[in-house]
Amino acid sequence: MNFLEATRILRAFEGGPAFPFLLGMSGTPDPLVVYLRAAAAQQGLDAQHRFLPFNTLQQAVYDAPIAGESEVFLLFPWDVIPELDWRSGVPQQAPDEAMLRARATQFLDRVATRSARLLYVPAPCPPLWLDPARNEALSLWLQASVRALHADVLDVDSFALSTYLASGSPLASARLGEVASRIVMALRTSGDGTAKVLVTDLDETMWSGIIGDDGADGIAYRAEGRGFRHFLYQTLLRRLKDEGVLLAAVTKNDPEVALVPFQQGEMVLQRADFVAFLASWNAKSSQIQSLAQQLNLGLDAFVFVDDNPVELAEVARELPAVHAVPFPDSERGIAELLHHLTAMFRRTQVTAEDRERTALYQRRLEGLVPSDAAGADIAAFLRELDMSLTIVDRSTGDRTRAVQLLNKTNQFNLNGIRLTDQEVGEILADGGSLFTATLADRTGSHGEILAAILDREGVLTSMVMSCRVFQRRVEYAFVAWLAAQGRPPKRARYVATERNTPTRRFLEDLAEQVPADGDVSFDDTALTTRFAADLALFRIAVDGAR
Repeated sequence: MNFLEATRILRAFEGGPAFPFLLGMSGTPDPLVVYLRAAAAQQGLDAQHRFLPFNTLQQAVYDAPIAGESEVFLLFPWDVIPELDWRSGVPQQAPDEAMLRARATQFLDRVATRSARLLYVPAPCPPLWLDPARNEALSLWLQASVRALHADVLDVDSFALSTYLASGSPLASARLGEVASRIVMALRTSGDGTAKVLVTDLDETMWSGIIGDDGADGIAYRAEGRGFRHFLYQTLLRRLKDEGVLLAAVTKNDPEVALVPFQQGEMVLQRADFVAFLASWNAKSSQIQSLAQQLNLGLDAFVFVDDNPVELAEVARELPAVHAVPFPDSERGIAELLHHLTAMFRRTQVTAEDRERTALYQRRLEGLVPSDAAGADIAAFLRELDMSLTIVDRSTGDRTRAVQLLNKTNQFNLNGIRLTDQEVGEILADGGSLFTATLADRTGSHGEILAAILDREGVLTSMVMSCRVFQRRVEYAFVAWLAAQGRPPKRARYVATERNTPTRRFLEDLAEQVPADGDVSFDDTALTTRFAADLALFRIAVDGAR
C-alpha cells in the first residue's frame, strides 16, 4: 500500500466501528498516520489512535493503561537498551554488558505484564565495544529476548537511519504501508493461542492455480517451483491439525471439482484432515457463521486465510471478530504468514485429546451443508480497489486470447460450447461482434479476463469470464456497458453444464425467467439502469480492434 492507495481507501471508506489504540514507538509516528487509518479502514474499522510523546516509551510501560484502549508497541533495539540509540552517538566509554542485559531484562519483564501487542524492528546498532562479535551477540540476544514475548519481528529494511537522523522518524518511507498493516493485524489478533479453527481457501492458497479453470493438471502444490509456498503452508496446517487445531475448507466452487486434488492423494493434506469441506457459490462469511454455530464456538476463535482481497473484505465486514489473514502472493511473505499463524495457534503442550479433536468434530459435523445466507455488501471495498476495465472490440485483428478463454473457462461459461478460431471467424464475417475485457486494480493487472460474442441478431452466443475475478462485479459492469451500445444484447444462449452454476446465478439477476436450457431474454434499458452502480465501480476504457 503506497500513499496514493491509502488516500483512495480513506476517500471510499464509509465509516465503521471505532478502533481506539495506543501506539508506542521511538521517534515520531506522524508519517504512519494515513497508512494506519487506511489499514484499519480495510478491516471496516475507524482508527482512533493515540501516540506516546517522543522518547517516553521506557517510562510509559510503567504507567497504568487506559481502560478500553488497545496497546501496540513498535520496539527498536534502543527502546530496550538506550545506549544503542543512533541519535546519542557511540558511548565514550564501553558500557558494562552485564548491567545492560540486566536492565534490558527488567524492562522486558515489565512489558510482559501488559497486554500490549509487540512488534520489533531488528535495526542495525552502533558499536558499543571494539569487538564486532560481541556487538553482534548482543543484537542477537536482544532479538531473541523480544521474540520470546511473542513479538512480530519485522524486516530490518523497515528501518531507515537517514530519516531517523533527519526527522526523528525511524521507518523507511517505502515500508510505511506494510508496517501499518502489520500493526493493525497485530491489534486485531491476540497471538495468545486462543484461536481454535483455521478456515482456508483452496485456489491460490492451498495450491497455485484455479482448479476450475486450470484443471487438476494445471495446479501446483509440490515442494518445487510455483507450488513451494503452498506446500509449506500445507505442512504447517498438517502440524496444526496434529496438535489440536480444527481445519475447515471454504471455497467458491462445485464440490466435485474442489475435491479432485484431495482424491489424488499426492498432497500433504487430505480430505480427512478437515472437519468441514464447504464448497459452494455462497458467501464465505455465511459458511463461517454456520460452521461456528455448529461447533458452538465464538467467531473470535476463527482464523480465515484467503488470497483474494475481496473475499477477505467480505468476511471482515460481515464477521469482524474473525481474524482475516491474506495468503501472500510471493515467497517473500510466506515466512511471515507461517510465524503469524503459529503465534495465533500457539500451543505449549499437546494432549491425546488434542490429537483426536479432528475426528471428534468430524462426527459432530457429519451432514453439514453450505449455508445460503447472504454475505456482506462490499461495494465500498470494491471502490477502494480502484478498478479499471478496458473493453476491446476484437471483431477484427488478433483474437488469440479470446479464443483461449472461450475454450478454457468452465465455471463462468454461458453454455460450455467450444469454438474454434475458424468458427469464431465465421460468426464475425456474418456480422457478429467479439469483445474482450482486461481488468486492473491497485493490486496489479489481471490480464484479459472476459470474452463475449454477439451474433448479427444481437444474441449473446458465448460469454466467459475467468474465475480469478469472481465477486468484483465485472460481468455486471460489462453487460451494463454492452446494453448501452448501439447493438445491445437481446438474448443469451444459455445451456446448463455440470460446472456453470455461477453463470446461471448471474442470468437470474439479469432476467425475469431463466429456463433450464435455452435463450434468456433481456430488457437492455432495464440492464443499463439496474447495474449502473456496478458500472460506476470501474474506470471504463474502450479500445478498437488491435
